Amino acid sequence: MRRVVGLVALLALALPMAAWAGSISIVNQRGSIAISDPNGGLGTIGTSTITSKGSQLMNFDGVSAPSNTTTLGYLSFATGTLATGTVSGGGTFSATGSSFDVIGVGKWMEGLTPPTKGKVTLFSGSFTGPIDWTLTSHVGQQYTYTLSGDLTGVLWNGTTVSGSTVQNFYTYNGQLIAGIGHITVGNTTFSTVPEPGTLGLLGTGLLGIAGMFRRKITGS
Repeated sequence: MRRVVGLVALLALALPMAAWAGSISIVNQRGSIAISDPNGGLGTIGTSTITSKGSQLMNFDGVSAPSNTTTLGYLSFATGTLATGTVSGGGTFSATGSSFDVIGVGKWMEGLTPPTKGKVTLFSGSFTGPIDWTLTSHVGQQYTYTLSGDLTGVLWNGTTVSGSTVQNFYTYNGQLIAGIGHITVGNTTFSTVPEPGTLGLLGTGLLGIAGMFRRKITGS
């Protein structure tokens, strides 16, 4: 009986691992953003938005661009409207109407599973909750910010994933008023979302194996 209990405990530990196995990390650099801000840097709640004009994809799931002047593709995103605070001082943006997309370009994607090449949408999704816009420093005319939030969407292979992103920016007083910002670096991580059917099959298998060993021990 101790063997049965031990086996069941081991499989129970393996259940969440199997359900959540798999993650992808992404790094992007450079690029710019457009800040829709009719109030000249103060921001207008319900109107102001942030839209990326594209950022170079430098690393995707352990695959790095060959050099700092080449790219694996590009990453772009858009927020919903400003929900709290201001653009210049920091606040939150709504996820409603947001987007987050990762496009791969080139033969390097032949190493993915399943393999692909050319120009491919590697991830397409959106933010899932409040998007934090944080002023991290203000020195002289320069401002630095971070944009962070949770994401959900679908990979190129049809897998539904969730994750989060942190994007870093800098701008200057005159550019901020004009609605211009620059991306320094961004880090994004996705994890697979377990499907109810998968969890059900794993649970059924767990019970089946436990029952099989119990019958073997009792001789019934």
